[in-house]
Amino acid sequence: MIYSNFDLLIVGAGPVGCVLAERAANDLGWRCLIIEKRSHIAGNCYDCTARNGLLFHRYGPHFFRTEKKSLLDYLGKFTEWIPGNHRVQASYQGDLYPIPINLTTLEKFFNRELNPESARDLLNEIKIPLADPQNSEEYVLSRVGRDLYEAFYLGYTLKQWGLHPRELGPSVCGRIPIRLNRDDRYVDETYQVMPKEGYTRLFERMLSHPLIEVLVKKDYFDLRDRLCPKKALIYTGPVDAYFDDCFGKLGWRSLDFEWVEIDREYAQSCAVINYPADNEYTRSVEIKHATGQKHPRSLLSLEYPRAEGEPFYPVPTQANQRTYSLYRDLARKETAEKHVYFCGRLATYSYLNMDQAIESALDLFENLKDRYARV
Repeated sequence: MIYSNFDLLIVGAGPVGCVLAERAANDLGWRCLIIEKRSHIAGNCYDCTARNGLLFHRYGPHFFRTEKKSLLDYLGKFTEWIPGNHRVQASYQGDLYPIPINLTTLEKFFNRELNPESARDLLNEIKIPLADPQNSEEYVLSRVGRDLYEAFYLGYTLKQWGLHPRELGPSVCGRIPIRLNRDDRYVDETYQVMPKEGYTRLFERMLSHPLIEVLVKKDYFDLRDRLCPKKALIYTGPVDAYFDDCFGKLGWRSLDFEWVEIDREYAQSCAVINYPADNEYTRSVEIKHATGQKHPRSLLSLEYPRAEGEPFYPVPTQANQRTYSLYRDLARKETAEKHVYFCGRLATYSYLNMDQAIESALDLFENLKDRYARV
């Protein structure tokens, strides 16, 4: 293959890379080459069919949600949507409680009837006054007090991040709302949907353009010296790896998955059950609740957080943010001098939901479009 006969090189065939390739090919007429080290496209959104015929999410559950109808419509060009069903419960002392905490959670945990007003009074009574929480522990204590913190947050955070909540920024636990109604959905966004035929099919359609070529099972760093795009390079991998870890490795969390086939229609009452105190794994996922599949058998994934392995999540500590700021400065210089653009969760060391990652890709495309329209 001639590695210079293309306009745009994209490292990574996840959602960010797929969106940028689709936009550049369709809107600018650019030849695009995507280099992907895994054997498939779609990144961590990749889904496929198990031996028993069930579609499953290989790298953990992905539920699409957004407040932006324009984003829903853009992706809707490549998929039909079905309603999302993102519901989570937490196991505590043998019982299951809705998560995020809502009125039902509070009633069951404190064994009393509540309404929104009395629930608010209860939380005001038990929360610990902290005007400016500096970490996740302080943030949760300032909202729900110690008992709920220890029941639902502390153990889960220790397992998920390998760190005490007081070592993590407020945003880690601050992403989870507290509700004074009985809404048991995990998130609040207006649009909560799933692609009818799965994420992989969505991104396959996105890349089905004659100007887009994808090379899987290829490591960009092995080909780096042979790749020469005419316009720009977009990098979606870990930012520290791009710069050969010159400031040291950033902290990342990874996941291992154990798959359990279930010989009945459903194994649990909702898509996700968290285990803050029980088991080595953090949660069990039965994605069948959200994909709309009808099947007499089911499949569970058990998630085991790990310090080593494929990077999934940036670890939001102050030390990591200081190190990332050094890489960010290098990345900005690389953009200015070499037309290398860094986009996505791994490349910007940020915890982005799927809609945020895709929005960042669309924003970057508009910047590229404007830049090259003026050249």
